[in-house]
Amino acid sequence: MEVTKESRNKGEREMELKEFRFHIAALSVIGYVPLQRIFCWNVYLRLMEAVALVAGPADLETIIVLCLLHRSNSSFIRLNNNGFEDIIIVIDPTVPEDEKIIEQIQDMVTTASTYLFEATERRFFFKNVSILIPENWKENPQYKRPKHENYKHADVIVAPPTLPGRDEPYTKQFTECGEKGEHIHFTPDFLLGKKQNEYGPPGRLFVHEWAHLRWGVFDEYNEDQPFYSAKCSAGISGINRVYKCQGGSCITRTCRIDSKTKLYEKDCQFFPDKVQTEKASIMFTQSIDSVVEFCKEKTHNQEAPSLQNKKCNFRSTWEVISSSEDFNNTIPMVTPPPPPVFSLLKISQRIVCLVLDKSGSMASYDRLNQMNQAAKYFLLQIVENGSWVGMVHFDSTATIVNKPIQIISSDERNTLLAWLPTYALGGTSICSGIKSAFQVIGELCPHLDGSEVVLLTDGEDHTASSCIDEVKQSGAIVHFIALGTAAEEAVIEMSKITGGRHFYASGKAQNNGLIDAFGALTSGNTELSQKSLQLESKGLTLDSNPWMNDTVIIDSTVGKDTFFLITWNSLPPSISLWDPNGTIMENFTMDATSKMAYLSIPGTAKVGTWAYSLQAKANPETLTITVTSRAANSSVPPITLNAKMNKDINSFPSPMIVYAEILQGFVPVLGANVTAVIESQSGHTEVLELLDNGAGADSFKNDGVYSRYFTAYTENGSYSLKVWAHGGANTARLSLQPPLNRAAYIPGWVVNGE
Repeated sequence: MEVTKESRNKGEREMELKEFRFHIAALSVIGYVPLQRIFCWNVYLRLMEAVALVAGPADLETIIVLCLLHRSNSSFIRLNNNGFEDIIIVIDPTVPEDEKIIEQIQDMVTTASTYLFEATERRFFFKNVSILIPENWKENPQYKRPKHENYKHADVIVAPPTLPGRDEPYTKQFTECGEKGEHIHFTPDFLLGKKQNEYGPPGRLFVHEWAHLRWGVFDEYNEDQPFYSAKCSAGISGINRVYKCQGGSCITRTCRIDSKTKLYEKDCQFFPDKVQTEKASIMFTQSIDSVVEFCKEKTHNQEAPSLQNKKCNFRSTWEVISSSEDFNNTIPMVTPPPPPVFSLLKISQRIVCLVLDKSGSMASYDRLNQMNQAAKYFLLQIVENGSWVGMVHFDSTATIVNKPIQIISSDERNTLLAWLPTYALGGTSICSGIKSAFQVIGELCPHLDGSEVVLLTDGEDHTASSCIDEVKQSGAIVHFIALGTAAEEAVIEMSKITGGRHFYASGKAQNNGLIDAFGALTSGNTELSQKSLQLESKGLTLDSNPWMNDTVIIDSTVGKDTFFLITWNSLPPSISLWDPNGTIMENFTMDATSKMAYLSIPGTAKVGTWAYSLQAKANPETLTITVTSRAANSSVPPITLNAKMNKDINSFPSPMIVYAEILQGFVPVLGANVTAVIESQSGHTEVLELLDNGAGADSFKNDGVYSRYFTAYTENGSYSLKVWAHGGANTARLSLQPPLNRAAYIPGWVVNGE
């Protein structure tokens, strides 16, 4: 992020948790496991021209790792001549293959486009949409290779229901009124038409959810008070009734009035007439045939106990939409829009080229060795089997070190290790490195679409902007790791426009930043069971006390390909590692040249608490430990924690918001203790306890999204975000409440008064 001075079944299952820590992962998965896992990604925060007071440096024992921060909005949607382009609809790999789903998506969007056009007074329509098809579905000549399209940038996710039997469509939306949502969730059964009686036609419902996603509006109904017809206009007719079923028989009766509250009883519901003439409102019940408009200011019901009133200061939906940037940048169209254009994209094998800086400056501050440690970690453990990996070194010029080879076993991984740079000398020519990477990838695949370039450099190169257009046109994804304080802005721009990630690593060994950055570079489209999951990442600088002791919890959902990595600055430490039975693990591979040792646990690691003890042999000494693993069973994936800021660019002194969402699959985890630590380049830190209490920056209570305002900018430059969560003395639990912002369930219709 840049900062400039100017500038929702009602039961809950509780899960008792031992203390756990999380690092940030951006995975959307389903399953039930104890919260004892750490995941890690990295963050790149640019806080420009910011000044404020901040707390002193925090204890490194509680600051585990640099964590990935999502961009404030990772969507690629853009508005072009009234049409929304680059919409990404992703079919989750867990969805059974059914080509009818693809057909139904196309029908839904096509119908929705016309409905949206009329509902917005001829302003907006859907121009082009990409549908991302899982790798495990069969091939089809119509399918093309994706470019930047992947799960992380999905605007619509087609996935199993949040909980079995819960097919309600919803929009993940935890920010403020007028701010874009995260994504829309549709289930296969909904798209296949099996839930149309409950939720209405998919095309109309898509427009309802689109308004949540794009314009940050909220629902105009309240299911806690479903008898209250929280409608825009009194023209929506119907009756209030209690409908109950028991023992195979159902009864319908008139609603009673509570003598104390003077409101209808709790089980009272509103049943709309099937035939209506009222045109509004889409955010109340778009499933009524006559409803074709959003609620406007003149007819808006400010007394309704709706989320729209609560979150949007009693403004109507249309008032919010018409104040949006989209609205202000368009005028009504004279002619009807064309139908949407669809691209069918199928995930295929991963192709990666490492582009590594070996310029003279990499000889300083042990940077070349730190890069090699991190690159070895990536090659040994992170990059998935079946991937193709090539390598380029660059200084003033670039050298193709190896063409892509496919990772099938440890043999290929070890071969790649031998090709890492051994010396640093010369200048910095980033474009030379990138162009050579394109040449490497082109020898394997004539089209660069969806291939990945991982570029690491510690310096600036003012000629790097000369190849931005070539990068943009290539179809490749550029990931950028900036080592040290100099981050080349042109490469940051490359990562943004190609859908890549960019990371900042200070180079301070105890922060483990480079290793964590490379650890974040798992495939965006690979099945979860194939991904490396980070369980621990910790570093300490030791002087008076030579010991670094702690434990790592491995639960039953992970343990495959478990990998322990130790690094040091001066001398190899004494390493002791015990499994949960107290058996000491031996046979660490010692790499004295790269100052690292590593051990792969054969088979599936034992479930329980693993203990380690590292004794430094130099004073002072900096030691780090990183532990990764893969899912033991693909059907029981882990809990994840996702983080983001509310925006990329900020104006001091206005606050930014740190969000951290803990999920078990799509189910929120409540009651955890979550802490964010934001660290400046000079080491000053601000510690924030993130809350899920519905107060302050937290928009919704008990939705599994923990948040807090951040205002304490201390200095110019790059900042890192570190987030951890634990159960502690509290009892964390899964929320079995339906999601917020879900489509209104239609309990039934009134036909001829019945």
